[in-house]
Amino acid sequence: MISGRYRALAVASCIVMLLVLLAGALVTNTESGRGCGDDWPLCNGKFVPAYTVESLIEYSHRAISGLAGILTLAAFLYSLIYKRYKEQLVYASSALALTVVQALMGAAAVLWPQSPAVMAIHFGISLLAFASTLLLVVWLRRFGRGEVRKANTPVPKRFYGLLLFTAIYSYIVVYLGAYIRHTDSSGGCIGWPLCNGQVVPDLEGATLAVFIHRVAAAILFFIILYVFVTIRRSGAGGEPLRVSSAWALTLVAAQVLSGAWLTLTLTNENMFIFTSLLHNLIIAGLFTMLLDMVIRSRSLSEGR
Repeated sequence: MISGRYRALAVASCIVMLLVLLAGALVTNTESGRGCGDDWPLCNGKFVPAYTVESLIEYSHRAISGLAGILTLAAFLYSLIYKRYKEQLVYASSALALTVVQALMGAAAVLWPQSPAVMAIHFGISLLAFASTLLLVVWLRRFGRGEVRKANTPVPKRFYGLLLFTAIYSYIVVYLGAYIRHTDSSGGCIGWPLCNGQVVPDLEGATLAVFIHRVAAAILFFIILYVFVTIRRSGAGGEPLRVSSAWALTLVAAQVLSGAWLTLTLTNENMFIFTSLLHNLIIAGLFTMLLDMVIRSRSLSEGR
């Protein structure tokens, strides 16, 4: 049996980790990363810093990250003590380890300013940490409904390879988007779907980075569309994978549309912050969905 207290702890850690992910994006979009100066864990030499918008945003991000660390540690200890299935320990330990790495990278960014390429990795680590907490919540829900040990249609090994490739490729697309944010290159392409009024713009500077991200995102959409059609036609994995592939296709379409909306709000600072957070929220759900499909397809792969 999985206690209700453990389920509540897992849900709480997932919600707080999502807030960490969004708060980190807010820090980047509002350029509040130096809101606490070069101090860590203090903020401008104080435990409770003087009020400025930048210091409030940065310090709130630190506080939420600290709470996430406490909750993921509690979930890990609970999983370790009351371990019944390896899945719950894998997800809980991954969430804790990634949260620690994320915190250390955040501290390093304050004490020793990092390059945009490294800061983009910071977002990627946050995304993996959130995905680990959400996967734990999803597993607990399936366990409670008796779906964990329920037999499903076997999945050919090639499907597992296809889904693994899709998840890895989606992570690369996410990294490109994070790199654009940290280099303040969002304005490289004005307009959508054309870039600066051209199908293929002058490929240099910020325009090159944004155009590559757009092309990579379009390719991801067609890869997930192919995954959806292939799973529907073959019946591999049964109903669970069919439903998951439909959700993945819906989310990637929403991601493309939110990217278009993001571009159209570049000149409206307040709206741009909202659309950017929405963009991050959707990609967090999509990436986790793809990871879940990889895990489920692996467990159902023929010949294992």
